[in-house]
Amino acid sequence: MDLGLAGKRVLVTGGTRSIGRAIVDAFVAEGAVVGFCARDAEVVKQREKDWQSQQARVAGTALDVTDDKALKSWIDSFASDGGIDHFVANVSALSVADTEESWRRSVEIDLLSTVSAVHHVRPHLEQRGHGATLTIIGTASVVEIFGPTQPYRSVKAALVPLVKSLAIDMAAKGVRANMVSPGTIIEDGNSWGQLRDTAGERYKYMLARNPMGRMGTPQEVAAAVVFLTGINFLVDGAITARVHY
Repeated sequence: MDLGLAGKRVLVTGGTRSIGRAIVDAFVAEGAVVGFCARDAEVVKQREKDWQSQQARVAGTALDVTDDKALKSWIDSFASDGGIDHFVANVSALSVADTEESWRRSVEIDLLSTVSAVHHVRPHLEQRGHGATLTIIGTASVVEIFGPTQPYRSVKAALVPLVKSLAIDMAAKGVRANMVSPGTIIEDGNSWGQLRDTAGERYKYMLARNPMGRMGTPQEVAAAVVFLTGINFLVDGAITARVHY
């Protein structure tokens, strides 16, 4: 599918694994120029090598998004080489333990680093103007909660009003703001994949609730990201039962 993204310049945080990797794949398939970051330098280098071997215009950077100075430098450096058309905030601590440290990491990585990234990238997107997009990957917080207390769900939910405010604030500058909220997304090795492999009760319960009879894939989330103003777009296989206004 040609979405008119050839040559567009895209930045993705947390771009080496699962949904983040699939998002980079999707933009690369559309001919975009992509910069991505993640903490693990070895994995970043390998992913970069893999994509470049396919003649993709991709550059990876090892980066901890809680290092605000490094985050700003990465964004500004990419912008200085030709601007930024799309920014995808995908990074997450994936914190599920109900502990003070887990809550703190979730707030710092999922919320505060996202807010910081928005502050740093917004001038570049507004300079680009019409067609520029900021997308934040959240979670389907409107789905029935099952299982123990988790910082992940609560902190991701805080991003919903942020995106709506950004959509309103940046509309006059021609910049769109979206939130893409994955439901139960599975692949080998991720949390749902591990629960599947161990026949976990939570996996069985959530699978049974999904009208499609299966969980989603990172590629299905990525398709929504590249396709998409001011909405919280659910990618959950209709598992959300309530009407989402």
